[in-house]
Amino acid sequence: MLASRVMSQRPNSYLMPDSLIPTTNTMLRLVTSLLLLAAAYGCGVPTYLPNARVVNGIDAAPHSWPWQVSLQLVYPDFVVHNCGGSLITSRWVLTAAHCLSDKLKLKQLVVLGEHDRGVEEGSEQYFPFGKEDIFIHPLWDNNAVNGYDIALIKLPREAELNDKVKLGCLPPTDRRLYNNQPCIATGWGVIHSNGPQANILQQAVLPVVDHEHCSQPDWMGNIDPSLLCAGGFGQDVCQSDSGGPLNCQAGDGRWYIEGITSFGVRVCNTPKKPTIFTRVSLFNDWIDEIIANN
Repeated sequence: MLASRVMSQRPNSYLMPDSLIPTTNTMLRLVTSLLLLAAAYGCGVPTYLPNARVVNGIDAAPHSWPWQVSLQLVYPDFVVHNCGGSLITSRWVLTAAHCLSDKLKLKQLVVLGEHDRGVEEGSEQYFPFGKEDIFIHPLWDNNAVNGYDIALIKLPREAELNDKVKLGCLPPTDRRLYNNQPCIATGWGVIHSNGPQANILQQAVLPVVDHEHCSQPDWMGNIDPSLLCAGGFGQDVCQSDSGGPLNCQAGDGRWYIEGITSFGVRVCNTPKKPTIFTRVSLFNDWIDEIIANN
């Protein structure tokens, strides 16, 4: 659940166990592979352009966010959308740790190429995954919500990259976002607090709220500066949007996955109560190391 979580302060240091440090040869193979993928397919550039104007949440243009993933839980008699995610290589999905940490007893699916969940459109690609395919950041604490709300899922086979399934771009480590920078959050979450989930992928502009503003008492209060705040001006994400991307466009025209939807206040769309995102650029090393070693 996105909106019910309470934040505790994240540790100041980001520690990486020695066992996760890859060899030079492994890292070179990974970098070469990623460069080849980027050369062949690019990243962060949809074939179908996103809607240009957004006020509150609206239907996204079909397949305009082709790295968007639906994480689904498989029950005996039905399947339900649980969280979002982002395809960052043809074998790896980026999402939030809290989407996975307490759902491991159920069969789970990654669905790519989804737009309208109520219709089989022919573009979907389905990937079952299990515990052995899940890599949760070692410092994530499901009880404390300590800021390391990030996880990776390894797909059992290569995704087929095409005009409806593409890779999202990871931001550079030194990326700096500015206050009120317009970014776009996407997901199939509920359309209002305690409301129904959306069938059609939704998108909404969420302006970045810098730490100076977000940490003020009438905003979110004691928010660690490592986290990313966006929204709080009449747009928001809500339950089951968790794990999905906050997409911000850079000067090169590409969209970058700057944030992973982590948590917010109980009532969605509350003024001065933005959504809190895991800041992806802080975890580039961890992402690279997990992929290189698995």
